[in-house]
Amino acid sequence: MPEPAKKTVSAFVKKPKTQEAVEGSSVVFEAQTEKRDAKVKWQCNSKDIVSGDKYTIAADGNQHSLTIKDVSKEDANTYAVIAASSKVKFELKVETKPAEGSDESSVEPTVQPVTSSTEPEQAEAPPAAAPSQEENSATAQDTLPADEAQPPDTRQDLTGLFTEKPQSGEVTVGENIMFVAKVNAESLLKKPTVKWFKGKWMDLASKSGKHLQLKETYDRSTKVYTFEMQIVDAKANFAGAYRCEVASRDKFDSCNFELTVHGENDVLLFFYCFFSSSDGNEDSGELDFSGLLKKSHDPDVDVWNILSHAPASEFEKIAFQHGITDLRGMLKRLKKMKKEEKKSEAFLKKLDPAYQVSKGHKIKLAVEVANADVDVKWLKNGQEMHPTGRYIFESVGNMRYLTINNCSLADDAAYCCLIGEEKCTTELFVKEPPVNILKSLEDQMVMKGDRVEFVCEVSEEGANVKWEKDGVELTRDESFKYRFKKDGCKHVLIINEASKEDCGHYKVKTSGGDSMADLASITFFSYPFLFVYQSIADLTVKAKDQAVFKCEVSDETVRGTWYKNGVEVQPDARVNISHIGRIHKLTIDDVKPEDEADYTFVPDGHAFNLSAKLNFLEVKIDYVPRQDPPKIHLDCMGRTADSTIVVVAGNKLRLDVPITGDPAPTVVWIKGEKVITEENGRVHVETTKGHCIFTIEGAERQDEGVYSVIVRNPAGEDTAEINVKVVDVPDPPLAPKILSVGEDSCVVQWDPPQFDGGQPIIGYVVERKKLKSYRWMRLNFDPYTDTTFEAKRMIEGVLYEMRVYAVNSIGMSRHSPASQPFVPVAPTSEPLGLRVEDVSDTSISLKWRRPERIGSAELEGYGVEYCKEGTDEWIPAIEGLTDRTAMIVKGLTTGDKLQFRVRAYNMAGPSALVVMGKWYRPKIWLPRNLRQTLIKKVGDTVNVVIPFQGKPRPKVTWSKDGEVLSPQFASTRNSEVDTILFIRKTERKHSGKYDLQVQIENVEAMAAITLQIVDLPGSPLDLTVLDTWGFNVALEWKPPKDNGNCEIAGYNVQKADKKTMEWFTVFDQYRRTHCVVSDLIMGNEYFFRVFAINLVGFSPEPCCTKDSVFIPKTGIVYKPPSYKEHDFSTAPKFTHPLVNRSVIAGYNATLSCSVRGIPKPKVTWYKNKMDISQEAKYRMLSKQGVLTLEIRKPCPFDGGVYMCKAVNDFGEAIAECKLEVRCKYLV
Repeated sequence: MPEPAKKTVSAFVKKPKTQEAVEGSSVVFEAQTEKRDAKVKWQCNSKDIVSGDKYTIAADGNQHSLTIKDVSKEDANTYAVIAASSKVKFELKVETKPAEGSDESSVEPTVQPVTSSTEPEQAEAPPAAAPSQEENSATAQDTLPADEAQPPDTRQDLTGLFTEKPQSGEVTVGENIMFVAKVNAESLLKKPTVKWFKGKWMDLASKSGKHLQLKETYDRSTKVYTFEMQIVDAKANFAGAYRCEVASRDKFDSCNFELTVHGENDVLLFFYCFFSSSDGNEDSGELDFSGLLKKSHDPDVDVWNILSHAPASEFEKIAFQHGITDLRGMLKRLKKMKKEEKKSEAFLKKLDPAYQVSKGHKIKLAVEVANADVDVKWLKNGQEMHPTGRYIFESVGNMRYLTINNCSLADDAAYCCLIGEEKCTTELFVKEPPVNILKSLEDQMVMKGDRVEFVCEVSEEGANVKWEKDGVELTRDESFKYRFKKDGCKHVLIINEASKEDCGHYKVKTSGGDSMADLASITFFSYPFLFVYQSIADLTVKAKDQAVFKCEVSDETVRGTWYKNGVEVQPDARVNISHIGRIHKLTIDDVKPEDEADYTFVPDGHAFNLSAKLNFLEVKIDYVPRQDPPKIHLDCMGRTADSTIVVVAGNKLRLDVPITGDPAPTVVWIKGEKVITEENGRVHVETTKGHCIFTIEGAERQDEGVYSVIVRNPAGEDTAEINVKVVDVPDPPLAPKILSVGEDSCVVQWDPPQFDGGQPIIGYVVERKKLKSYRWMRLNFDPYTDTTFEAKRMIEGVLYEMRVYAVNSIGMSRHSPASQPFVPVAPTSEPLGLRVEDVSDTSISLKWRRPERIGSAELEGYGVEYCKEGTDEWIPAIEGLTDRTAMIVKGLTTGDKLQFRVRAYNMAGPSALVVMGKWYRPKIWLPRNLRQTLIKKVGDTVNVVIPFQGKPRPKVTWSKDGEVLSPQFASTRNSEVDTILFIRKTERKHSGKYDLQVQIENVEAMAAITLQIVDLPGSPLDLTVLDTWGFNVALEWKPPKDNGNCEIAGYNVQKADKKTMEWFTVFDQYRRTHCVVSDLIMGNEYFFRVFAINLVGFSPEPCCTKDSVFIPKTGIVYKPPSYKEHDFSTAPKFTHPLVNRSVIAGYNATLSCSVRGIPKPKVTWYKNKMDISQEAKYRMLSKQGVLTLEIRKPCPFDGGVYMCKAVNDFGEAIAECKLEVRCKYLV
């Protein structure tokens, strides 16, 4: 149980309570907050209250009050006080007479519970009108045994696992009924489990038997589970509410359905049947055990009353006496009944067993507590809840409210209201609204290979939808044929490269509906196009005659379909369909009146059709003979684009023209004024009964034109014109021209061909080859639509040729003539170092250097121009070009300010411009640390950066001892503003003076640096013992031959007892070459050795005495006086502090200070209070108490506060300074 002091729900220590007041009086509501000076707001009916004549708001520390003056009936409202996230509601009740009853203080919940209103605790009457305990118990006894009093769980459509839900049904007593549920397991990770319930809690799995059969099947092809529940020999008490639940890991779905049983209404008859069938244990599949309690021999006996007052040991005996077979179910129900009879001391009204709310809506849970001042806790799935924007806790008198705003599926949980150790629980079901389709699918018709997109829009973002084609669900496959795209509320089905198999009905399904669209018959274009040599013509036939529709197309392999008034024609005894070569025929024998219709031929895979009409002619037989005038039946007559017959050059053109006339007419074919006869070789005509055939073998361009056909007989004549167009590949373009060349490219241009072959030019193909090669290389594989092309990736200085092909829908033309040979060449780079040599009153002498890059073409010369200040006109200094790199420009006006520029010319044209700019004398900015000798140890790296100035870019030269540095000796790197001397690993030979020369033309600047490479010294020489007396020994030695290229700083003298040979230092940093060693022990033998010390360190080897020195004993025993050893330990102290410094960026900087302390303190350096001991940019040195921090090439970022901290066992000391890093500027 939590401690009372930890109140996480309310910010109030004392809450205002509901009060009653008489009209005309004043009333005061007081509240006390937990925190002082907390902001408190008072409200009336959710509107803020402001101090005025009517209301007075006061606050004193954590005491707050609201005073309402001159109370009237209008002031009888609900008030609230708000502090932080806590809100407490209270009421003001206004009375006119003291005897007048008070208003109801309870507030009903905003959402009704989902459980049945027949249960006693869910009655909607106010607490004052609630039934007594006896009435409640009686009501419970009457209602508890019936399953209908407990409706099923209403959780539905949470995840939508069902593909087919069981539907409500009706059955007659004695008959059978089956309920079926189907679940699609394709997206499930685990096999689904299904449970069948009757009412809210009865699991039917244990009731399977004679009257109930459960079955489960699985279809591997569709991955669908089918669950069946069959009720055999139905009885009247089987009627009621059922529920089917399916679950798979974290997914759940349920469905409710009803069973209605029609038949006898005599309940006693069914009770008798139950009693008799249970004797033989055959009725193990009964669905309603609660009815068994009514199968007592004496209907006046209340079995529930007997069980509630009997001990547990007598339950089995009572059940046997009264014919109860389901003892387990009876005990569960009895336990629940006893639990419900227990009365709560903390709650006057508990939560309802369950609530239901739609997703996105608001719900309010309410309990009534016995103590108005008690604090409650709200739990969700066992976890304590805290007030937020969505969860609001309210307290109004004895009522406690939990309001949940904008409910989501995450709020579907069990909630508990806790007071001390007592609690009441409920369950909240959040129903997700159905997803509706706002924008339906649209029918589409596409071409072969096209991309198809079906788009729909739903009512909720991120909703799941299911796509089907012809009733089969679509999924992602390995070929990525179907793709599914989701963009907010929009869902898209994408079909890549549509084919004929993709035709069908497409449907999108959501939980709130579906939408269907058709993908119509897809027509396809093939390449090359299909040409119609002969189309079908209208026919007029008589009864019993034969009707023949015939057409000829260019492709013999193309098949087709015949349609009559849009319905496909099926061959039978009278109708014959034939396909021979390029000719397709539809023959109708014994024509009847019903054959009159529109006939259409549709070639497969092509987006056009041929149509004609069959007219039925009723013939009236006259005895007087008649003559029919000739008639040409042709539907492609005229000169319009739609009636033009197109033929590809080289193909055969055959025109089969149907003609009629009685007697048979004569046929004449004319082109222009020339009559075409049958003997004309390649072009000939042929006449048969009812047809005249015109044929051109191997069509040529001159065959294009208008052909006239004339038919004559005694009854008259008829004329028709046929426009024939011959299409061919285009003529080759003219020879291309080279517009410009570059270093590895050129721009080529050509004119379109004079004749496009009768079809539009769709592009060009460009080829190139080297002049002496025979292999042409294609530069583009897709037709290029423009007539200007840039060819790249050529070799400079090599001769090339270019040619072009034209392409139309028929094919590619012959290649054009080759272009003139050309050489890819680039202009030179700009001239260098343009400057003024001399100036006079009317002339200026200029000088410059040749370009760095000339290229493969020769340099033709230089062009010099000048421009007066204030104008944009550049004037050539001379006519033409000059091949010299100097020029005197004459004829200038005294006082003019001029600007000059020079360009170099070669075959490719002028180079980039070089404009004379400013000229600066060379100057070297030698850093301060390089003005003195630079000392480095052997093996160290030298990296010296020296900035300089000068324009144009000066020439930089390094030398040592008068000789230019070789790359093997030292590396140098130069830029426009500085030079670097770099030695990766120094040796003694690198010591010396280095000279730097910066030169522009004949003006130069010099600087020198001295580099000293130091090494360890050699060993001292000839260590000898000069004399021995008492406790003393006199030693002498000579300096080493090699001082390590630096001064000897001193010597280290050591001694060792011959017995232990442990060496001890006698003198350190000793400057002389002779010394006296004292305080030796008499009777011992000693060895001595000396090390030389320089800037680098100790010599590698010492110089030792050859023989030991014995200290003899004397007869006098000396007893030295005893002195108390002095304690020299002191805390660290800085004898010289750090000093603020300002340095230039890019030059090494040092910070120095001195410290003393015994024992030797530990030193740590900090920058801005951050330890920098491990950073490579800094080097810390300590020598004889002098501490140095070296900062390598500082930048502005390295500025700040630096601190040196010294610590030993007796204390610590700190020294600080500020370092400013300034940017370097050129002067």
